[in-house]
Amino acid sequence: MAQNCLKCLKYIMCAVNFLFFISGAIMLGYGVYLTGYQTHSLLKSMKFLTVANLLLVSGIIVTCVSFLGFIGALKENRCFLLTFFILLLILMLVELSVACLLLIYESKISKVLEEDLNAGLQHEKNNNSTMTHLKSDWNLVQKTFSCCGVNGSSDWGTQVPQSCCPTPADIPCLPRDSEKQEEAASSLYPIHAKGCLGALKEWFENNFLTTGIAVIALCVMEVLGMCISMTLFCHISSSGLSYKL
Repeated sequence: MAQNCLKCLKYIMCAVNFLFFISGAIMLGYGVYLTGYQTHSLLKSMKFLTVANLLLVSGIIVTCVSFLGFIGALKENRCFLLTFFILLLILMLVELSVACLLLIYESKISKVLEEDLNAGLQHEKNNNSTMTHLKSDWNLVQKTFSCCGVNGSSDWGTQVPQSCCPTPADIPCLPRDSEKQEEAASSLYPIHAKGCLGALKEWFENNFLTTGIAVIALCVMEVLGMCISMTLFCHISSSGLSYKL
């Protein structure tokens, strides 16, 4: 009976880690794809913190950790299982630490974030002559959340990017003539009025419960993964199977 339970745990761990490996590979691939489209971060002080880079790092971590768990369980390798356990423990501690810091320093983080977003937006304005073809995460955020600028479209001045417009890319809502740029910022044109900082805050507030449940579910899965890996590790050790591959 005990052997059957251990085999069941082994194959469950293999299946779950295989699914995570596939998910990590998709994230990694999408991150590579986005590197050709997003070249600048929203934040000036953290230029490396782009959506593409986040997906790349997350994909690498997920694929590596899930690969260790899959091979460790399949081959009953103590070294891989122990490494998998340690990495999951580190990831869970980091996630909980970040969540606690966000809750404790929420107001300070919000203020610093607004200042950094404004600095990043000014940097984009100064370094992009054609704002309608802006190549940064601003495009992705403004299109996703139907917003414009940090606090509103006025943040861009007369250089409002195309991503601030709800119309398709092939139907420009902003006139290309430089003489009409000032007129473009008026309410006659369908530019998103909501600022991205407010849109992001609103999204997090509306999805606070869902985000919390997702974080708790992730931590529970990590704890279960650690328990299963340590159970298999102890079984392999007691059976004298050593570090076989």
